[in-house]
Amino acid sequence: MVRTLSLWSAGVVSLVLALELLCRLLPVSTSTETGYYTDPLILTYPSRHRWVASTGWDLRNAQTLRANNLGYPADRDFVRDERAVALIGDSFVEASMLPAADRPGAQLAQMLGTRPVYAMGAPGTALLDYAERIRYAHEKLGVRDFVVLMERGDVKQSLCGSGNVHGPCLDPKTLAPRIATLPPPGTAKRWLRHSALAQYLASQLRVTPQALLDQLKPKWLQAPHATAQPVAVPADTAVLTDSAKHEIDTVVTTFFERIKPHVQGKLVVVLDSDRVAMYTGQLKPDPARQRFINLARGVGALVVDTEPIFATHLAQSPLRLDVGPYDGHLNALGVELVARSASAELIKP
Repeated sequence: MVRTLSLWSAGVVSLVLALELLCRLLPVSTSTETGYYTDPLILTYPSRHRWVASTGWDLRNAQTLRANNLGYPADRDFVRDERAVALIGDSFVEASMLPAADRPGAQLAQMLGTRPVYAMGAPGTALLDYAERIRYAHEKLGVRDFVVLMERGDVKQSLCGSGNVHGPCLDPKTLAPRIATLPPPGTAKRWLRHSALAQYLASQLRVTPQALLDQLKPKWLQAPHATAQPVAVPADTAVLTDSAKHEIDTVVTTFFERIKPHVQGKLVVVLDSDRVAMYTGQLKPDPARQRFINLARGVGALVVDTEPIFATHLAQSPLRLDVGPYDGHLNALGVELVARSASAELIKP
């Protein structure tokens, strides 16, 4: 029995070591080592850090990224320069699945010519996180002009507990301002960061310790799966409730109040569209999105609504604007349309 157990253990260890070696030879996503390095409310990568990003079990769109002096993936350092344009957003700005030349910062810089573009994107963030990066870019780098690339969920995701907050947020019940920074990694997580096999399981397969524990539980202890209920959609245009209006107004007002001292030039806000609905011809009015557009324009922001831009493209071309059916981020063509529209607003006298 002891000999059998020893042989079995040796076999398991050998298998794990072989898988670890294989993962190290493949472009498995590596640890990003994110932390609050430059500002207590802004999560970035360590300065000069290198890491690999890829998608799914088959390691699609593998890219090697390198952080600059301030911890953002960029080919140039961000230094104080009033001519610079700061491009603010989440993973749509970072665009780690695209080659460097196809990312929003690079394409916008090419269209602006001599003006440097500081692409300050951070995955898993929302509108109030953007306000902190705008503050930082103005105070530390002297930036006056800003482009904010927004996804459609950025307003709603500014509520605490959304899973897309790195610092400031609003309480989902009271809408009072709060700070919800992410805790530092524990000892186990710091060790696992150095394992390529662990990174493959977590980053590529999305396997988490909690999910494994749930699977090992007896069926009678497992939480029942919630049954999805159909959502009633009125035949006519949806109407926002008073509470929904108040929530949108509070988030948007808080955002613009916080950035007001720091935007001393132009503020261009580029708002993504429901591209999936556009592809199928089922696009419907979105009153929450329109309310944001109206509020932003009301305080002087130059809002680029991508809906008509994307619709014009799709009427003339069969080419879609997503990375793929597995990834709804903008592909190089989608980024080009966005960058062209943003640069046009910046160039206007």
